[in-house]
Amino acid sequence: MFRSIAEKLPDYNYVYFGDNARSPYGDHSYETVYEYTLECVEWLFEQGCPLVILACNTASAKALRSIQQKVLPFKYPGYRVLGVIRPTAEVVGEFSTSGTIGVMGTRGTVNSQSYPIEIGHFYPDLEVFQQSCPMWVPLIENNEHVYAGADYFVEKYISELLAQSPAIDTILLACTHYPLLIPKMTDVLPEGFKLIAQGDIVADSLLTYLHNHPEIEKLLGKDGTKQFFTSGDEQVFDKNASIFFDQTIVSKQISL
Repeated sequence: MFRSIAEKLPDYNYVYFGDNARSPYGDHSYETVYEYTLECVEWLFEQGCPLVILACNTASAKALRSIQQKVLPFKYPGYRVLGVIRPTAEVVGEFSTSGTIGVMGTRGTVNSQSYPIEIGHFYPDLEVFQQSCPMWVPLIENNEHVYAGADYFVEKYISELLAQSPAIDTILLACTHYPLLIPKMTDVLPEGFKLIAQGDIVADSLLTYLHNHPEIEKLLGKDGTKQFFTSGDEQVFDKNASIFFDQTIVSKQISL
């Protein structure tokens, strides 16, 4: 997702932080995800970031609204935090011909019911079916997704989703990791099936947001710099991040 944002908005300065020491967030409680997410957001504020994008769907589902409503107005009134669920929900109905879509995400995202609720605001007639995929993130984090051993879990979760409705013709990949599985998913799905990754959707939404909020846009640095930080092992992060961004990444480790 960050790759799409940086490609569409190349002139801005970016600080990317991956909370890899405590990820994945998908199986954590609401309280834990909120606590972790707020710590990350406040650290980014301390680095001089007036605008923070929660690329994680689980964090967007479990923590975003509380941070926006209970923290920002009282502690950080000049700062903004945005998520990925609402901009996706605003356009997802445009992709389906049958009016029936599937959402594949972590347990946390699926159990929150955030996507059916948000999509219902924009497309009340769209049918939404969900499938949690608890093994996908670990497979990708350990670089096992490129091997044949991952095929079983790709087929398993897709089969479980499609068994919920034969009318599903579009699948939303509601996790930043999942687009790396698109080649394997394409091999399993019927021809003509639509797979939606969120990167370009969120990037386009951010462009619109900055256009509509010049008071925020003018606060952003525009030297085109990118800094990468992780709470986990730097070498592991750099290796995995280089796969996502298709370039060599050098990060710094920090403790929250």
